[in-house]
Amino acid sequence: MSQKIQAVRGMNDLLPAQIDIWHQVEAALREIGWRYGYQEIRTPMLEKTALFKQSIGDQTDIVEKEMYTFTDSGEESLSLRPEATASTVRACIEHGALHNRQERLWYMGPMFRRERPQKGRYRQFHQFGIEAFGWSGPDIDGEIIRVGERIWKQLKVQGISLHINTLGSEVSRRKYRAALSAYLSQHKNALDDDSLRRLESNPLRILDSKNLNTQEIIASSPSMMDYLEFEEKQHFDDLCASLEIHSIDYVIDPKLVRGLDYYTSTVFEWTTEQLGAQSAVCAGGRYDTLVGNRGGKPTPAIGFAMGMERLVELVEMQQNIQVEDKNAIYFADVCDPASQVSSVLAERLRDNDFRVISHYGGGKLRNQLKRADQSGAAVAIILGDSEYRNETVQIKNLRQNGSQTEVHFDQLIQWCVHNLADSKD
Repeated sequence: MSQKIQAVRGMNDLLPAQIDIWHQVEAALREIGWRYGYQEIRTPMLEKTALFKQSIGDQTDIVEKEMYTFTDSGEESLSLRPEATASTVRACIEHGALHNRQERLWYMGPMFRRERPQKGRYRQFHQFGIEAFGWSGPDIDGEIIRVGERIWKQLKVQGISLHINTLGSEVSRRKYRAALSAYLSQHKNALDDDSLRRLESNPLRILDSKNLNTQEIIASSPSMMDYLEFEEKQHFDDLCASLEIHSIDYVIDPKLVRGLDYYTSTVFEWTTEQLGAQSAVCAGGRYDTLVGNRGGKPTPAIGFAMGMERLVELVEMQQNIQVEDKNAIYFADVCDPASQVSSVLAERLRDNDFRVISHYGGGKLRNQLKRADQSGAAVAIILGDSEYRNETVQIKNLRQNGSQTEVHFDQLIQWCVHNLADSKD
């Protein structure tokens, strides 16, 4: 007997019952991207490993522990993408998309990290993200954050908090790194193993430690704000002013550094307490040196990525989206000659942009109506013996008062357009 094969751990199936809410969330994200003038980009799920090592950083958890990496038959090291910013930058440089121009881009798709699977964190997960290339001022920082704010509003998601910080420039960050390293070196004996390893290579990453003892130590560590140049501090102050103008509440979090080495200047996270330990729903920031470091012309850039699984879960928890299809029709026929007629009528309705689910195989009307209700359709069209003889159908409302209306074949499309078309996209 063959062994039962199950999905790879941490890589989940999305079943039909879940897809409707995903489609509606994805449609909202696409619409918001369009409203702000962002265009879609799609990059491969498989990239050269060097891209992520050089972009994300050798000392990050993603590169050190989490990437799915293998050597192909051509002896080249390849990795499934753990995030999409590096791929987007690579694509823009490769195709000359940033040559003397600015770009607003968005993407949506699966990413891969070999983490310990838990609620809200999977090994294959999906992200929606936006990237803006070519603007150096705080105005684009504010726009990027407002896109996130609009997503919460449009999906009616509540209980989301914004945390912001600045990492300054390479020069100011170098000064801060020296001060932080000196402080942490005084507490070497109390640091966890990961923090000790990062103390020499990248002490800023220690600020992101989840170790409770280490968190107590860094609570009294030097602040990046004390090492900013005047222009950097002004940039951050202008961003804060922009958020206040748009009535966006925020918390300045000096320990927020993000987990990727390419970040500079502004960084931010949208968080919630509704998803347990996985509090971050959306995160991003500036990466002004990444394009230049990857061989392109130096280009300021900023973006964010949000976890789709966590966003969908929040929408489901708060019951913000009704999954029934208010424009769908379920066709039930309960006599033998009716099946051919019902198929003709169904095709006419589809020609007029209605979604029609046809019942096949006969059976009792009660059972057919039960399936119609389970399908999420708005109405059931019933074609029985008497209706067949009179060239009419009975239209039963499945979502409101259960009322039933008799309509002639020739008037069916007109009735549906009048009563259902206002719900169409």
